[in-house]
Amino acid sequence: MVETDFYALLEVERAADDKTIKASYRRLAMECHPDRHGGCTNQEARFKAISEAYDCLKDPQKRAAYDRFGHAAFQQGGAGGGGFGGGGAGFEGFSDIFSSIFGELNDPRAQRANAARGADLRYDLELSLEEAFAGIEKTLTIEALAKCEPCAGHGSKSHVKAQTCPTCGGAGKVRAQQGFFIVERGCPGCQGSGQVVADPCPACGGEGRALRQRKISVNIPYGVDDGTRIRVGGEGEAGMRGAAPGDLYLFVHMKRHAYFSREGTTLIAECPVSFTAAALGGTIEVPGVDGARIEIKIPAGTQSGETLRQRGAGMSVLNGRGRGDLVTRILVETPTRMSKEQRTILEQFRATETGDECPASRSFFGRIKEYFEG
Repeated sequence: MVETDFYALLEVERAADDKTIKASYRRLAMECHPDRHGGCTNQEARFKAISEAYDCLKDPQKRAAYDRFGHAAFQQGGAGGGGFGGGGAGFEGFSDIFSSIFGELNDPRAQRANAARGADLRYDLELSLEEAFAGIEKTLTIEALAKCEPCAGHGSKSHVKAQTCPTCGGAGKVRAQQGFFIVERGCPGCQGSGQVVADPCPACGGEGRALRQRKISVNIPYGVDDGTRIRVGGEGEAGMRGAAPGDLYLFVHMKRHAYFSREGTTLIAECPVSFTAAALGGTIEVPGVDGARIEIKIPAGTQSGETLRQRGAGMSVLNGRGRGDLVTRILVETPTRMSKEQRTILEQFRATETGDECPASRSFFGRIKEYFEG
């Protein structure tokens, strides 16, 4: 499941205030509004994603739910499936979401389940542009709490189920009075789980899990970018004594490329060309991200800084079809080493100049002359 972090979409820090989030949203929305890009489907998809992110983060309640549960807060069951704002069996609107957040304070069963569930893990994954373009299967090495093999995750040498903790009666917490106040803390007998093991496994100390290294294979879809978050369900830390495991979250980071920069699905390449090629026109060949050779036609009279666009030669679209564009930015290079013959030819060309060859230059210096002459 691929999810792009809302904060990354809006290019703000997670601690950003409302004013910063609003300003960033307005700037990005203007940049990628479909009307400014001739109805480009890629920009339209980006605009919708940015609007969706802002709709969540501008609302304090939605933002609190997102910070706690991520995208799962708005999906079926609160843990996947469906789209943004989806209902389903688990959540019936934001009242249920916040009930699930704050209800734990009064529900010992929810506290115990939360304490026993395995923790979520984060893995920072670095990809090359070519890997992100084509998608790739990666084998990751993760060191985390996993199910104890000697006791098969039961926590008991004899594989007997855990019993209710006699200290807290299964509540997972105990109370003590200090003066006028009643202080509540986690039960020291069961570490908040509400259960104890009579004959704990020596390998895991009765937890049913132990630290070990393991390898997992994950499929990275094509088109991912910086800030893309991939959730791998059930691959986080193991839960205590057979409780539900956590999830593994992959955060994608892109390596710097030798000659491409990237803006969404658009690839940008800066290409220096000789001043004769720019003046007379010609053809150059650049490599594509897919390994193909792409022929770029340079029109006669191309100026330094002008861009040439190749439709469908950019990055693949995440969770979609087609590709973005390749933009070649032309940088006209003035020769620094010339033979005597070449210099003579250029001197002959300069002797025939009338000023009409470079209208922008002629206009500029004409205005300068008028300025000095008053």
